[in-house]
Amino acid sequence: MGAFDTSIGVLLIGLFLNTYLFGLVTYQFIVYKNTKFNDRPWIKAIVASLFCIDVIHSAVAVYAGWEFCVANYNNPASLAVVSWTIPFTACATSVAALISQTFLGHRVLVLTQSKVLTGVIAVLSFLGAFFGVYAGIYSGIVHFVAKFDILHPYVTCWLAFQTSADILITISLTWILSRSRTGFRKTDTIINRIIRGAVQTGLFCTIFALGDLFSFLFADETYFYAMFAFPLGRIYTNTLLDTLNARTALKSGGYSDADTGDSYRLNNTNTIGIHSITVQKEIVTERDENQSDRKYPVEAV
Repeated sequence: MGAFDTSIGVLLIGLFLNTYLFGLVTYQFIVYKNTKFNDRPWIKAIVASLFCIDVIHSAVAVYAGWEFCVANYNNPASLAVVSWTIPFTACATSVAALISQTFLGHRVLVLTQSKVLTGVIAVLSFLGAFFGVYAGIYSGIVHFVAKFDILHPYVTCWLAFQTSADILITISLTWILSRSRTGFRKTDTIINRIIRGAVQTGLFCTIFALGDLFSFLFADETYFYAMFAFPLGRIYTNTLLDTLNARTALKSGGYSDADTGDSYRLNNTNTIGIHSITVQKEIVTERDENQSDRKYPVEAV
């Protein structure tokens, strides 16, 4: 293993991954801006805020690569101190997570009507953001990597609360959408697609947050944590934008089944979530051997 594999090497992997994800964020943002959604101003403000954070943070990430590989080339002593880019990363990621979880928490409130559940999500999100910003600022004050063990409690609280909020949001959305299944294949296909998006929203954020936590706790003398920390904010933005852009295939015109060509319309597809799903075909005909056709109304979700 090379002398810089666990420091500059893993840092560069995180920066490359962050750059790739920022490209996806830019694409998703362009799709969102070019699609005529009737979103409320606060949702548009969330999207704009996250994109601005991603632009700034990605520029900082590029500078971090320059600082480590060019400005401090052949200066291994620089790895012993904390650059300002690391505290900035913790703060920017915490804010991005809070904004994304605020949007998804509101979606949980709309779908479940549970103020208690939404309140728990809000508390976990706020505590995660608070400890994340605190840990970021404190890491800049500590300044030396050798003293990072002081930060362990704060980083643990930050990523534990943040991950808990992600998991709770994912479980809540999956549970309420699963209960909306009708038994009809076409409508269930739409619901399953929405469930898959909810699971993806929490899964990738959780994986990278836990990777950041464990690498910081058990290998804080390396830069493994930075490999997870730099892209984490982009994952939050990508999942939120993907959630919003997924409405393109579901809104107003409905969903077309590729196998039969039948169309199914979604009603009340608003800026927050799907409140009801109604099958456009209102009659299902069933024939048996001894009776004539019988017609049954299809229930709405």
